[in-house]
Amino acid sequence: MTTRRLRDTKSSRWSGLGDVCVGGTTLKNPIMTASGTAGHGVELAPYMPLDALGGVVVKSLYHTEWPGNPAPRVHLTPSGMINAVGLQGPGVTRWLEEELPQLIEHDATVIASIWGRSVSDYAQAAEMLRGVPSNVVALEVNLSCPNLEGRSSIFAHDPALSAEVIAASKVSGLPVWAKLSANTDRIVDIASAVSDAGASAVTLINTMLGMQITAQGKPSLGNGGGGVSGPAIHPIAVRAIYDVASAHPNLDIIGVGGIATGEDVIEMLMAGAKAVQVGTATFADPRAAHKILHQAARQLHRQGVVRWSDIVAIAHRQ
Repeated sequence: MTTRRLRDTKSSRWSGLGDVCVGGTTLKNPIMTASGTAGHGVELAPYMPLDALGGVVVKSLYHTEWPGNPAPRVHLTPSGMINAVGLQGPGVTRWLEEELPQLIEHDATVIASIWGRSVSDYAQAAEMLRGVPSNVVALEVNLSCPNLEGRSSIFAHDPALSAEVIAASKVSGLPVWAKLSANTDRIVDIASAVSDAGASAVTLINTMLGMQITAQGKPSLGNGGGGVSGPAIHPIAVRAIYDVASAHPNLDIIGVGGIATGEDVIEMLMAGAKAVQVGTATFADPRAAHKILHQAARQLHRQGVVRWSDIVAIAHRQ
């Protein structure tokens, strides 16, 4: 009982800035974990109260179990990391049976995430999530998987294919968020296409394609190249958010990419995001999302900001 009261106190302490309405749902605050950085379940629960976050975005799920890429899968970079995990996962059925009940027990607000190699893969995974418990408030559709083979045919680089995937994923009955890639000069066009296809929001951005070569002349990752994340890509994410918000001011945006401080959160909100996701910072400190929530809230309180929404897209009003 003591622990629960402590969590409730922490959750409500920062509610003075109000709820956040984004992507067809309402969150208690704009801070979420990023898909792929918090596991499929409650692995971060020992370090922070999951119910204090706006949402927990689980690692992307294939409709069936998926083995991922060969090791090594993760390596440090000068300002972040590079990974080629390959979306290893238990599949939707096992997640529903084994991981989701634990998230519900922790009263977490859950955003499911799916990926696929074909439109039918996405549709199948989305169909399996139809009728999930109410703790699951949205479905993030990972359209950009740069750590897989076939990089030339990433869905998030093609407006028509992206739209087709989003339309197929609506079968889940959940609000659909489209996670896009900045490894293309067509990100504004892709955002328009997925919005027209029924996406309630876009998540900007996924990792950037990269590679490391060791002193022995070999790639640092078992898969060769991978996705670069961390502070190095933060300015790229801010630019993507700003550009999409400029072109589509009525489209909800979730910002992700190199968030390490409360100031990073505020910058993304000012660029046009309504909510954000904390990812790579979690590997350095599993409490990162909770700490960053408090940092951002404290700074806005000091500035006299009343609601999170008061600073959204303020850069477009200057």
